[in-house]
Amino acid sequence: MKLRVTYRLNAHLGGGTQECWIYSLSPEVSDCSGRMGVITPGENGMSGPGLLHPKKTEGATERDWWFTQYRQLSHYLALLCFLLTMATLLQTFYLVQITLVFQSQSTLQEVRLKDLTQKLNTLNHSYLLLFHKYPALNQYCPVTNSNTNERVCMPCPEGWESFGERCYLYTYDRRDWISSQYHCLSVGGNLAMVKSEEEQIFLWKRAKELSQGDSYWIGLRNGNPGGAWHWVDDSPVEKGFWDIFWDHEPEKGDTRELCARLSPGDSHRAGWYATMCKNSLKSICERTQGTLQ
Repeated sequence: MKLRVTYRLNAHLGGGTQECWIYSLSPEVSDCSGRMGVITPGENGMSGPGLLHPKKTEGATERDWWFTQYRQLSHYLALLCFLLTMATLLQTFYLVQITLVFQSQSTLQEVRLKDLTQKLNTLNHSYLLLFHKYPALNQYCPVTNSNTNERVCMPCPEGWESFGERCYLYTYDRRDWISSQYHCLSVGGNLAMVKSEEEQIFLWKRAKELSQGDSYWIGLRNGNPGGAWHWVDDSPVEKGFWDIFWDHEPEKGDTRELCARLSPGDSHRAGWYATMCKNSLKSICERTQGTLQ
């Protein structure tokens, strides 16, 4: 049994009102066009107008169902494309930022490198001027690498040996005492002056290694024939040295011009001998070590 009634229902699509619905005693209804559907209760299960949900009937085509599926898939693909686009934009933004930072740091490094290079060139120029203005520095800082002009600075000139605060040079040429002193003066020193037992031990050991039986002039002589003995700087011989280092003490009143020689024996003691200054011997020069003030 069917009744023709007029009832306001909210359509599932569009939200408008429809009239001329035909109801039956079953839950299925049809509109004026004959389309079938199922009416559902209102919101929260309350009575009243319900929603008409289209029901797939045998007469509906399969194409309509696939069209709905494709439409949903297209929405998902559109969302995915949007997300990929945003990710690409963010990645591009970060790449641009990284590139700008890298370029900024690279520019800063180039400026620093240019500044350091300029300072290095200025330092090298001052370095060359220093050795040109003070040639004596070449003795303390000889060139060790001719390709790079690298120098190694030492407290003593090349060829000299260091001990304490002094430098010593053992000469191989034989001269009389006064000529040996002039030679030591020409290289910036004097004949060696022994002021301590440690210095005597050092000179004795090195002379013994080099001498092969030779003796060496040291900077000690009698001031006048028969006079007192003193060093080349006019300082007297330290007390006690007479008994320790002389092989035998020079005779007082000897009118000959005598000078002291170091003859390395079995002990560093008793190694000084009084000898005629005109004899030709090797010599030991000494000078103070170079310092930077």
